[in-house]
Amino acid sequence: MTRPRIGVLALQGDVREHLAALGSVGADALAVRRPAELESCDGLVIPGGESTTMAKLARTFDLFEPLQKRIAGGMPALGTCAGMILLADRVEDGTADQETLGGLDITVRRNAFGRQVDSFEGNVDFTGLDTPVHGIFIRAPWVEATGPDVEVLARVGGGEAVGRIVAVRQGPLMATSFHPEVGGDVRVHRLFRDLVAERATEGKS
Repeated sequence: MTRPRIGVLALQGDVREHLAALGSVGADALAVRRPAELESCDGLVIPGGESTTMAKLARTFDLFEPLQKRIAGGMPALGTCAGMILLADRVEDGTADQETLGGLDITVRRNAFGRQVDSFEGNVDFTGLDTPVHGIFIRAPWVEATGPDVEVLARVGGGEAVGRIVAVRQGPLMATSFHPEVGGDVRVHRLFRDLVAERATEGKS
């Protein structure tokens, strides 16, 4: 398998952790802050952070429209936490000036699990993985509704939020409510690397 070139949107959030996880699963990982860096990528990770701030920074760095264009054109992307919000077509409890890049036919609720004090951890069964992922949820969103082409990859297994959707895929786009870059379990990144490599191979065939 050729090493796919996967960027991490480096405006805010757990950029270093994602870069390290991608490198450990055999991707050429790079921080993306400029349109030219984005153009060189086979796929992109949009990390956690603060979704409204990240959207504003993307506009400041002249990245917002290029990101929308690449995503609409079929570039694989993985959004985690705030990244899930940025990939969503619809947002509940958003700010008045909330903007998203879109692409995923989902409705996301911001801060659905509560504020920072309500952050928690828990095992999550994840489609395509033999054993649960240890999910770390920090001011996390959840998915309120999905369109017909969206595959649900994971739901909360217990507690007050049991059954809530916390991971999805639609074509080349994936998103998780939790932070897979934290804790040393890189299997979600490996799934995304495989998706990017598959798409890159299809593009060359």
